[in-house]
Amino acid sequence: MSKNSLLVGRSFTNINNTLLFCNPKGFVAKTKNSISIINSEVRVMTKKLIGDIEGAEIVSDKEGRQYHIGLAKGELAENIVLVGDPERPNLVKKVFSEIYIETQVREFHTITGQIGKTDVSIMSTGIGPSNIEICMVEIIQVCESPTVIRAGSCGALHHKVNVGDLVISTGSVRFEDTSTYFIPEGYPAVADWEVILALNEAAMRNNHKYHIGLSASGSGFYGAQGRVIPGLPIRNPNTIDYLTQLNVLNFEMEASTLFNLAQIFGLRAGMVCAVFTNRLRDEFISNELKANAEINCVTTALDALRILEQMDSIKARQKSKFWSPSFKLSNQV
Repeated sequence: MSKNSLLVGRSFTNINNTLLFCNPKGFVAKTKNSISIINSEVRVMTKKLIGDIEGAEIVSDKEGRQYHIGLAKGELAENIVLVGDPERPNLVKKVFSEIYIETQVREFHTITGQIGKTDVSIMSTGIGPSNIEICMVEIIQVCESPTVIRAGSCGALHHKVNVGDLVISTGSVRFEDTSTYFIPEGYPAVADWEVILALNEAAMRNNHKYHIGLSASGSGFYGAQGRVIPGLPIRNPNTIDYLTQLNVLNFEMEASTLFNLAQIFGLRAGMVCAVFTNRLRDEFISNELKANAEINCVTTALDALRILEQMDSIKARQKSKFWSPSFKLSNQV
């Protein structure tokens, strides 16, 4: 394919040796000498985009480009899936009908594009509640009112939940303190109920084996989740048994911070996790099953965002602020 055919509908300008990329959807990306061609499209890969930081509170440059995620307004969709592993966005890249921008800054790998008729971003966050705090604070600086769904991994705390299953969270028991710098101890960490409904619908349509219930969020992977470590005693060795008695379904590290910050910002947020381990059976997922579970988890989150967009459209037609069971969804997204 010729270079000219790749430039149809796009404009390129060179300013101070920095390439400016614009596509018909209005998404803009900056990169230094880094264009590659994938599936007859122009993909923009960026490594370090930040100019001089304007201040020490909200750390961004004069364009509003955020220090950690490396994104500015217009580069992130209002429908966002957060994943942990920076390689995970690549697993579902093929479901995008068009990619507007792809960036990588530190562990924050972002793809923004279109799936069907819906603009979607998928962003990796790395591990833990502190990274979720960074993402959520910086996302809200460049988006208006995003819906955010975490598609992660977890350990099961119940015999009925098997490795490879999905768990959709209704809320999370807070075993981390990142969110408590914003809220009091008793503040509930709950998922948005419309997001829960959309995730349920997406998992059901795809015939995945899934469960819905409470999660627990730890501040770490080992001691915080009650793992027995030779030579390193932990304060609460009975954490898993205790949470199982409370009928908590799974343990992960991000949900409570995500839910709390979303509640404060007035945003919709939810979480679906693939089960990588069953803590009661001391069982870990095989590599083959892990690959399928990851894809099932992320595509469930992506489908849920498209279902939510349909729900919002129906609510608008019904002149209702909230979703009602009497409203009817189309079987296709």
